[in-house]
Parts: sequence; C-alpha cells; structure tokens
Amino acid sequence: MARKKGSTATRTLSRYGREAVTLLGQLIRAGRIKHKLSVQELADRVGISRDMMQRIERGDPRCGIGAVFEAATIVGVPLFETEASRLSERVAEQGEKLRLMPKAVRKTQAVVKDDF
Repeated sequence: MARKKGSTATRTLSRYGREAVTLLGQLIRAGRIKHKLSVQELADRVGISRDMMQRIERGDPRCGIGAVFEAATIVGVPLFETEASRLSERVAEQGEKLRLMPKAVRKTQAVVKDDF
C-alpha cells in the first residue's frame, strides 16, 4: 500500500502491479550496473535526485512514470518494443483506435421494470 504524504488516503496496488514495479526497478538497476553508471550519474542523466533514483530501483510505485521510463530507456530496458521505430508505429496505431472510440464513457442508469 502507498500513502500520500500528509494525507490519510490510501492507495492499494494489486499484487501484479506491485511485482511489475519491483521488476522494472530491478531491471533498471541491472542495466545501470551493466553500463557502469553510479546511481548519481544515472540520476543526473534522468534529471532527478539520487534519492528518487534509489526509490525507482527499489520499485517505489510513487515515482513519476516519466522518470522511470526515462531511466529504463537510458540503461537499455525495453518497455514496449525493442525497436524505437516500432514503438512510434504502435503509438500512431493506438492513436487511430482512440480517435474511433467515444470521447467519454457514461454509465447508463439501470432501468427498473416494476410493472409486473
């Protein structure tokens, strides 16, 4: 469970979500070590603090997704596609699908048939 600083709101993550964040952090750490980068060097390249970089590697789910993805990219962890050009194609494909979908989702009210 993650708790916002100064808040009583609790956000629970599924087991799968927790494990995925942990795995991504481990992959980033392994990539950093493979590339012989210190935590501070990678943090500087990502544009974040050393503390944030350590939290990413520990799998802290409160870290910003942009910083996590940038760290993964820098150390060579593939996120969705192994080829950058294919990722661009998939972004375009998904954009087309989204344009065909409704802009908003509204729940319909259940109609109670009580004329029996």
